[in-house]
Amino acid sequence: MGLLLKCFIVGPLQVNCYVVSDDDTKEAIVIDPGDEPDRIIDYVTEKSLNLKSVVCTHTHFDHIGGIPEIKEALNPLLLIHTDDRTIYESAKEMAAFWGHEMDNMPKPDEFLSEGDKITVGSYSFEVIHTPGHTWGGICLYGEGIVITGDTLFEGSVGRTDLPGGNALDLKKSFKRLMVLPPQTRVFPGHGPETTISHEIKYNFYNSE
Repeated sequence: MGLLLKCFIVGPLQVNCYVVSDDDTKEAIVIDPGDEPDRIIDYVTEKSLNLKSVVCTHTHFDHIGGIPEIKEALNPLLLIHTDDRTIYESAKEMAAFWGHEMDNMPKPDEFLSEGDKITVGSYSFEVIHTPGHTWGGICLYGEGIVITGDTLFEGSVGRTDLPGGNALDLKKSFKRLMVLPPQTRVFPGHGPETTISHEIKYNFYNSE
């Protein structure tokens, strides 16, 4: 069956958490486990997957809240972009400010940078550094898809008024994504799947 992508919509802010796996080798990664870790752990266990890593497209609290339990249960590596360290370290306080509780977060195992490769069995994804929503926001591109976190949504983009946000940086990151092949499928951090061609035509940010 090849590459599998399972989306879980988790938490009160309806974050898209993705489990990406190679059905042949059973290797897998989890992207943005913001909440409801039991659902993710159950899926990985039921599918007999070997969870290599948890990858964060960025480290706002709503995208990382499920990490402690997943780390404890399955012991994957935790990967974040190096520029998001400060946001990651203050995520518990940010969650409290917005009225949410979080467990203490484990330390990251590795720090990602532009151009790094993340493999899932026989498949590979490139790290594209896309600051704007946060300093260390990333997208994962490969195999005809791009997982965009809160950089790009269907018809919209991430907000820039939270810690790490910068409107000029987000505009540059948006333009980088718009030069990907038009047929590329886009899996955002919130909301429905889209394509690069759809966003070129209809995203309001493309006209600014």
